[in-house]
Amino acid sequence: MRVKLKRIVSIANQKGGVGKTTTAINMAAAIATKGHKVLVIDLDPQGNASTGLGISPDNREYTAYDVLVDGIDINEAIIKTHVKNLSLITSNTDLSSADAELMNDKGRLIKLRNAIEKVKGFDYVFIDCPPSLNLLTINAFAASDSVLVPLQSEFYALEGLSQLILTVREVREALGTSLFIDGVVLTMFDKRVKLAQQVEVDVRDNLKDLVYKTIIPRTVRLSEAPSYGETILEYDASGRGAEAYVSLGAEFLRRDKVKQR
Repeated sequence: MRVKLKRIVSIANQKGGVGKTTTAINMAAAIATKGHKVLVIDLDPQGNASTGLGISPDNREYTAYDVLVDGIDINEAIIKTHVKNLSLITSNTDLSSADAELMNDKGRLIKLRNAIEKVKGFDYVFIDCPPSLNLLTINAFAASDSVLVPLQSEFYALEGLSQLILTVREVREALGTSLFIDGVVLTMFDKRVKLAQQVEVDVRDNLKDLVYKTIIPRTVRLSEAPSYGETILEYDASGRGAEAYVSLGAEFLRRDKVKQR
């Protein structure tokens, strides 16, 4: 029986460079600033969420790899970040071999779900997935209540989304869960570009209310913040990027409140 956490959400898109990790850490930070206890699980072997939250490779004693492959208690891998109410399970390149090492494990699809059942004391868990639909992503989906999809405002924005939706359906049916698409967030949006405006129209026409009202702009500050190990709320608190993620966090909480009724 799952421990009563408010929500477990995978942040996923098999296409890289769409602002997935940026969304994971900054939306998590925005929600944490509202007093909610938040855990981010870095499930990407690149470890960008860990770096973006200020945890250097030398300070990653236990990672998601140790939890999934070596079976350590997940609570031992949870560390506090410098952001109040925000904790993290780190990642590193070891995780890139997890697919091969878990291949013969009969419970390989639900390793993360079984681990998360031991977690207590958090209102929200956000899982930063790798940019592919591999075993790690399937583990994240199997452990989650929903999937949030960052979608870059570009010509091929909707390509690949159908495959992601199909994977969500397959995981739901195979494992008997209630997994659903939480929503789609338009990222890296440049309102000066006509194509970006047209992409927004197309996405909203196709996906209706599934698309969040909040749009994440393309800004240099959002790109710079991770190199300082800071969220955008710290690095440029009054900038457009911070305002957007504060708005996204608030919209997520409003939607969640409706879902909880």
